[in-house]
Amino acid sequence: MLYQLLTRLDRPRKNALLLALDICLIGVACLLAILVLFGPNALAQLADPLVLVEAGFLMAGGGIAILALGLHRIKLNAYQIQGLHDTALVAALLGAFGIVASLVLRNELPPHVFAVAAMLFLILSVASRLLLRQLVLKLYRDNTQRRRILIYGAGQTGQQLASALTTDDALQAVAFVDDDRRLQGLAIAGLRVYPANDVPALVAQHRIDRIVLAMPSASETIQVDIRRRLADTGCEVHILPSFCDLVDNTARRPLDTRPLDLDNILGRDRLEQELPGVSLSYRGASILVTGAGGSIGSELSRQLISCTPRRLILLDHNELALFEIDRQLRAFDSDVEIVTILGSVCDGALMKEVMDNHDINIVLHAAAYKHLPMVEGNALAGMRNNVLGTKTVADAAREANVDRFILVSTDKAVRPKSMMGASKRLAELLVQDLATRSTTTRFSMVRFGNVLGSSGSVLPLFREQIANGGPVTLTHTDVTRYFMTIPEAVRLVLLAGSFTYGGDVFVLDMGKPVLVRDIAHRMIEQAGLTVRDAQNPDGDIEIKVTGLRPGEKLHEELLIGSDMLTTPHPKILRAQESHLSELEMAKALSDLRKAIETRNLDLLNDTLTQWIETAPQKPAVQMVVAE
Repeated sequence: MLYQLLTRLDRPRKNALLLALDICLIGVACLLAILVLFGPNALAQLADPLVLVEAGFLMAGGGIAILALGLHRIKLNAYQIQGLHDTALVAALLGAFGIVASLVLRNELPPHVFAVAAMLFLILSVASRLLLRQLVLKLYRDNTQRRRILIYGAGQTGQQLASALTTDDALQAVAFVDDDRRLQGLAIAGLRVYPANDVPALVAQHRIDRIVLAMPSASETIQVDIRRRLADTGCEVHILPSFCDLVDNTARRPLDTRPLDLDNILGRDRLEQELPGVSLSYRGASILVTGAGGSIGSELSRQLISCTPRRLILLDHNELALFEIDRQLRAFDSDVEIVTILGSVCDGALMKEVMDNHDINIVLHAAAYKHLPMVEGNALAGMRNNVLGTKTVADAAREANVDRFILVSTDKAVRPKSMMGASKRLAELLVQDLATRSTTTRFSMVRFGNVLGSSGSVLPLFREQIANGGPVTLTHTDVTRYFMTIPEAVRLVLLAGSFTYGGDVFVLDMGKPVLVRDIAHRMIEQAGLTVRDAQNPDGDIEIKVTGLRPGEKLHEELLIGSDMLTTPHPKILRAQESHLSELEMAKALSDLRKAIETRNLDLLNDTLTQWIETAPQKPAVQMVVAE
């Protein structure tokens, strides 16, 4: 009944009720001030006609001040800082009016009575509005059916979202979830902050319909990983950009918080659920992850934390990326010792120090320059980092008698046409060579296709292009790639580390390659948009073909030969591939070092042509990049 009465009142009537309430509160404040200050003699003071006249004067003056400042027109759900400011100003004016009236009428009430009355009015007015606001909100919530929202991220964007949903007609924020242990247990914007592990219980207890990721500053990789972890909750998982981005890009960026369905994009079920756990192979070990700040390295680190190693050493030459993964891992409730090392894999002295000081058992080598166009234009830097850096780490691991060394490779290393692919193939060859000569360290490598969501994949690029209104750029209409998710790739790397005998090349049975054109179509459709083409000229997003980039292949391969061996898991295969002899590898590395030191691109190309199955073409332009 009360809810129906409130909803039927129009805005002028509500304003009038608030105005009447404030005027009455002025009289109540005066009465309370007299009772507090005069005690038993208060009745005598109230019997004085001048006191009643003064109270009436004060109520009239207060009403005028409220009308002038518009205090009665402030909505209850918007009564915040500005409302408090206006109420305090009205109280100050009341005190001034009372003092002036006391001096003019010269009654027995001292001026400080009205100062007390003004303070009491401020308290009563603010308290009454807050109480009314809570009453209205309770009535509103009890009489409306709203979708219940769990906000993942209690930062600035999450708090803004919670405030915006306070009186929303369709959505209700129930709680926060955050990985930062410093925030867990606190109440922010009226909602409690829970750890991520409590999400299933919160979903069941509060009947959550939707989870919103309010973490616009988090990388694409982290957001994909969180969406994957939340997939089993049965809730929709949406992503919210920052409010600043929404305002700055209103004219060109559509608001899209639809969840990204990676199963639909891949055209197959993801495999991480089919791959067994690997905790026992890494439990209690001291593990070095190179390139720990990258998309693969950071996911490796996150999955390794759950394997409870003794120590996890994170190495990267990108300070910001290293800081971010260190911050994430320390938010986990884990006893694993985490060590961060800022440096390059090309630094031999550093690698030897790391191996010796931290008693390394396992090396997961994910550090590499992997952006094809960037390495194509910076071939010498790419070779130095990807080939010589790999040799530096591998040699240090061998000298320190590390148990296992796993190289993270790529399908672009198979009969490469790009400088990036050639650098990874040379890295594979040197690891295979070391495997034949090592009696203590087991060397192996893992080769997989494009990783959705990594910094070098099409996923972030297509998402950005779609968000900006297009066009989506495609290098060729028939280009195909093997695709997998970051969790799939990382689980494969970890499994390879547990299967290896030494010198192995592991590949994943990924089914058939996928047309990149289909990926673009599916992402546009998942964004709720349509493709603009000859059949649909009124569509939203155009797909523009730009031509193959230098060094880019139309179709990638995962195998150099056809000989395959099985492993303990049917989805993982072991390739049988030839490699260079020790003398051939030494000659190849000697020529490579000479080409890098003299910055001789002709010598570099001659070296690659001599030792790699299909060498890339000489780059047209050599750019310079600082390592």
